[in-house]
Amino acid sequence: MGIIGSTIQPFTATAFQKGKDFFDVSEKDIEGKWAVFFFYPADFTFVCPTELEDLGEKYATLQSIGVEVFAVSTDTHFSHKAWHDTSEKIGKLEYAFLGDQNHVLAKQFGVLREGSGLADRATFVVDPDGVIQIMEITCEGVGRNATELTRKIKAAQYVRNNPGQVCPAAWEEGSETLAPSLDLVGKL
Repeated sequence: MGIIGSTIQPFTATAFQKGKDFFDVSEKDIEGKWAVFFFYPADFTFVCPTELEDLGEKYATLQSIGVEVFAVSTDTHFSHKAWHDTSEKIGKLEYAFLGDQNHVLAKQFGVLREGSGLADRATFVVDPDGVIQIMEITCEGVGRNATELTRKIKAAQYVRNNPGQVCPAAWEEGSETLAPSLDLVGKL
């Protein structure tokens, strides 16, 4: 079974977030909301802080369109706090970091690297019904782009809110959409 269109499974993870005590997050915390699960291999590494910082630059925009962000690695919440306290890039991030040291989330999302205990570099967007609408997985050395992620989320939200409409390639908010029909077959 493919992961797109599947429903997020029950989980509980302890989180670290700037300015808060440790707290638990579960699937119930995202019910009725859009959520991003942003998996990365490990704290204190190289590509990870660059893409986490990039995502942090879009966090306010994502929150303004009703999206919560969860960075996830197989490190503990204690490691997340230590990284936050010692890294200039990570220290300014406002979104929650989930500890997945028991590999529950990495296994559920199918991104656990067996043998290493690390998660793949992967992004999942979950809609308010708990259904996975978007996924992206890249190789170890290729960081992701938060601007493109934001564009894709806006497109998914548009499609959800406008039944019968779809967003073509490179669609940007306010651009024309398509209404799939027999009239369009062979004309695009």
